[in-house]
Amino acid sequence: MTRLVVLAGPTAVGKGTLVRALRDRNPDIWLSVSATTRAPRPGEIDGEHYHFVSDQEFSRMIEHGELLEWATVHGTHRYGTPRAAVLEHLEAGHPSLLEIDLQGARQVRASMPEALFVFVEPPSMDELVRRLVGRGTEDDLERERRLRTAEVEMAAAREFDRIIINDDLDAAVRHLETIVLDPT
Repeated sequence: MTRLVVLAGPTAVGKGTLVRALRDRNPDIWLSVSATTRAPRPGEIDGEHYHFVSDQEFSRMIEHGELLEWATVHGTHRYGTPRAAVLEHLEAGHPSLLEIDLQGARQVRASMPEALFVFVEPPSMDELVRRLVGRGTEDDLERERRLRTAEVEMAAAREFDRIIINDDLDAAVRHLETIVLDPT
């Protein structure tokens, strides 16, 4: 069985950008599609970016043990990783990647300690704020909530097996590529 790589880091650190660049270079790397109770952002496609589900459906998934991990993120919406798809890809030997939050990473560590845990850090908190404001997808209240969460997440970076500082996209992608394709 291939080892699962779990990627986490604070909001706006560039996890999604890193993963897209990695998969552009290595389309055989499988990325789990999370379920979420939040509404789609403009351009997001159900089943491709997330599985957008109701609160009731998410609760049913929890009750039936269908999620490897789940969490309420930023105090508002729930996100989770469908268990069956992860196990299927690992058993098939596909390089497999989860892009999740800190709470989820901790749950995966409890149930799959053999996974490799990678934390993505910004070069500085000022840069993280610049990136969050620059993407323009959150209002002021949501940005403040996400920055408070980011501070907590940054303090937990040392819980992870590897750390990637996302200050140079190409270098960060190469680092992540090495980790995913040869996690020893």
